[in-house]
Amino acid sequence: MLKRQEVIIAGMGGQGIMVIGQLLAHAAVMEGSSVVWFPTYGPETRGGFAECTVIVASEEIGSPVTSTPDVLIAMTQPLLDKFAPTVKPGGTIFVNTSLAEPPTNCPNCKIVGIAANDVATELGNVKAANMVMLGAYVGMLKPVKLESLKASMEEVLPEHNRRFIPANNAALEKGATLVGV
Repeated sequence: MLKRQEVIIAGMGGQGIMVIGQLLAHAAVMEGSSVVWFPTYGPETRGGFAECTVIVASEEIGSPVTSTPDVLIAMTQPLLDKFAPTVKPGGTIFVNTSLAEPPTNCPNCKIVGIAANDVATELGNVKAANMVMLGAYVGMLKPVKLESLKASMEEVLPEHNRRFIPANNAALEKGATLVGV
């Protein structure tokens, strides 16, 4: 079981940042981990900054925030620029290279570039870019099982969005294969 992993997921409103954070948190709870999901929104609903912190641990979690995450999932350049310098040495930064250039100022971090928007477009739904990134993260670092994420969709997604579950599952799987799973 994962001891502890702190991840910041960051992008713009409308990119599904909160959804993938909720899916990750829900899947971790299903697997018996302690979890914190802490959302932060900009003042706008769409187009503003959106970020969330998810902490998954095998023991009790004392604080819902982190200033030095183990992992950053960055969907856009401004938030990549903001959070990349905060990632712990030895941490991992997942960059949506469709919308951002990988950082050059994080020499002690592993950089994983995923052209998430391009991949999602190839799969037939550009809005699934968030799921591509989540699949890559889970495929590489394994904070939860991919199957737990899939099972979480019925609980997390509102009923009117459940019709997208097959497309979301395909995007998760594709993201995982992009990192060699």
